[in-house]
Amino acid sequence: MVATAFPVFDLSRFEAADTAGRKALGREVDAICRETGFLAISGHSVPPAVIDAVWSKAKAFFDRPPEAKEKVRAPYPGYPYGYLGPGVEALARSKGADTPPDLKESFNGGPLSVPEGLTDPQALSFCYAETIWPDAPDGFVEAWKAYYTAMEDLAARIMRVFAVALDLREDYFEPMIDRPISALRALNYPETDTPPLVGQLRAGAHTDYGSLTILLPQPGSGGLQIYTPEGEWREVPPVAGAFVINIGDLMALWTNDRWVSTLHRVVNPDVGAAKSSRRQSLAFFHQPNWHQEIACLDTCLKPGEVPRYQPVQSGPYLMGKFSATVKPAA
Repeated sequence: MVATAFPVFDLSRFEAADTAGRKALGREVDAICRETGFLAISGHSVPPAVIDAVWSKAKAFFDRPPEAKEKVRAPYPGYPYGYLGPGVEALARSKGADTPPDLKESFNGGPLSVPEGLTDPQALSFCYAETIWPDAPDGFVEAWKAYYTAMEDLAARIMRVFAVALDLREDYFEPMIDRPISALRALNYPETDTPPLVGQLRAGAHTDYGSLTILLPQPGSGGLQIYTPEGEWREVPPVAGAFVINIGDLMALWTNDRWVSTLHRVVNPDVGAAKSSRRQSLAFFHQPNWHQEIACLDTCLKPGEVPRYQPVQSGPYLMGKFSATVKPAA
C-alpha cells in the first residue's frame, strides 16, 4: 500500500505474492473497505494505448454537435444505453432525494455479447439491450469495446482480491460473475457558464448499485467527493496511473455492511473561476450475473448476528435503481 492521503493498492504486488502475502494484502483492503469503500488501484496492467484510445474517442464524441449526438440517444426514458443528454438523469433520486437533473451528458454501453441460452425477457430488454453506436468518430466502437473488455478483466481480478479480503477462497466469486451485466459509461460535465438551480450538481449524491465501480477521472480534475463516516464531504483526487475503485450496494449487502457503499457526488465548479472547465470521466459498473442471488456471506456474520438485508437478485435490483434516476416521459 502506498502511503498517501488517499489509499493506493498495487494490484501487481498482490498477484505476484504467495498465499501468506495475499492474505496480508487482503487485510489491508478489508480495512480500507470498512472505512471509506474507496481506493485507487495501481499496477493494473491495462495498456495505456487502450486507455488513451477510448479517452480520445469519447472526447471527440462529446465534441460533436448536439444534433449528431441526439441521433444515438436512448429511444425512451429507462432505456439503458446510447446517449443521454443534459436534463435527463438525476442520480440523487436513487436515494429518494428530489433534485433537479444533473449537469452532465453521457454515452452508455452494455455487455458485448448475450450469454448462450439466456431467455429471461427482462434481462434481454434491459441489461442485454442493444447499445446504440454512433457512426463517428472513426474508431469509437473499436476503442470502446477494447476498453470494456479490459475493464471486465480488471474487475474480475479485483474481485479475487475482495474474496481474499473477506476470508473466502480466491475464486469464490468467479461463478457469480462469469456472465456479468456490467456497463460502461463515458461522462462529460460541460463547462459551467450559468448558475445551477437550487440543489443541482454535476452528479447528485448517490451510491453505486453493483459490486464495484472502476472510475477513470480526468487527470488533474476535481469535484468528486465522498461522504465520510465523520459526516463530512471529502475530495477524491485523481491518482496518476491508477483507477479509482469504489464499493457498490451489492457488495455492502454481501458483507452485511462490513464494507461501505459510500455516498458520493460530483460538485459544481465556481462559475467563472479557473476550475469551472469541462470535466470528463469513464465509469465501469461491475455487476454480478443477472440471476445471481446476493445474500449475506457467512464470513461477514459475527456469532449471534443476523443479516441486515433480505437477499436480492442482481439484475432486478439494478433495473429498479436505474429506473428511479431517469426523468419520466412528459
